[in-house]
This record gives sequence, C-alpha cells and structure tokens, in this order.
Amino acid sequence: MNKTNIRQKYSQLRATLTEDEVDEKSLAIANQCLRLPIWDKVNYHLFLSIVKKKEIDTEYLLQVLAGKDKNIILSNSDFKTGDMQHFLLTDNTVLRINSYGIPEPQEGIQIQENQLDVVFVPLLAFDEKGNRVGYGKGFYDRFLQKCRPDVIKVGLSFFEAEPLIEDVSPFDMALDYCVTPTKIYTF
Repeated sequence: MNKTNIRQKYSQLRATLTEDEVDEKSLAIANQCLRLPIWDKVNYHLFLSIVKKKEIDTEYLLQVLAGKDKNIILSNSDFKTGDMQHFLLTDNTVLRINSYGIPEPQEGIQIQENQLDVVFVPLLAFDEKGNRVGYGKGFYDRFLQKCRPDVIKVGLSFFEAEPLIEDVSPFDMALDYCVTPTKIYTF
C-alpha cells in the first residue's frame, strides 16, 4: 500500500476508537515501553498528543520518564519553515495548544538535536521494515536527520505493522523500534 492509502486507512481506524480505547491502549503502550533497552540514556524527546486526531496519549509515557528522572524534551513547530525547536521540560515550562491542536512549549532552555539520546516518534502507521507514515509534512524526517546517527528512534502505534509501505523515500527516516499495546517491533 502507498502512503496516501495508508494515511486514509489509519486515520479512519483511529477515528473509530473511543476515548476509553485511546486511554487503555496509550497506557498499554507506556507499559510496553518499560521493556525497551533504552533506559540508561539521559535526554528523551517526546511528542505531545493532538487530542482531536486521537493520537496516543503520551501523558503516561511522560510520567514514566519523569519517574525515572530523565530529561524530557518537547518541541514546537514552525509551519512556515518546516523546522522544529526543542526545549527542556521544567516546572516553569508554559505549554500552549497551537492552531493544529499540538501542545507546545513557548520558551525555555533550548536543546540541540545532537544532544538527544532517544526520540519517541509520532506516526499513523509503520511497516515491518521500520518505515513510518506520518501526516506528510516531513517535520520528523527533517528533525531526525539532524540528530546523531546513534539516536534511538521509537515509534508509538495503536495498530500493528503493515507488511510494506511501497513508496518509501530516501529522505524517510526508519525507526529502531515501534511499540504497540501488545508488541515491541525491533528493526
């Protein structure tokens, strides 16, 4: 299946999920993440959920990271340039929901891409080779290309892998892991 068809399929599948299902599956994903071999790192980049798109509620994962006393880094996106800026989450961080429904830090201690150890990556779907399909704006592919080559990329998905994404681009950044409510994929 190509990216356009996959986006359509998984957007529709997500739309059928109830709030309780989103909550239960999000908690299961956070619990599965505890089994990943990533917890010896320091700087963890986390996306915050777009509620109206029924994205995985990353609040559970945020609590895991905070409980493990990890540095949590959040981003804001510039939709004109396609770039992201990254900020350390502190008690003083002010979050605002942008026009796309994304909670974003407004300012704070800026963190560079090469300082990140682990990036939790949003997606609509992924395949058995670790390729992902997002919303098609390319924010995460550009961002991940700026990270160190050894940064660990962890996708989070409500659904299991597609066999193959047919139209993968050379600019697409593959995942190292993808976590679903019932399984961890390693690539």
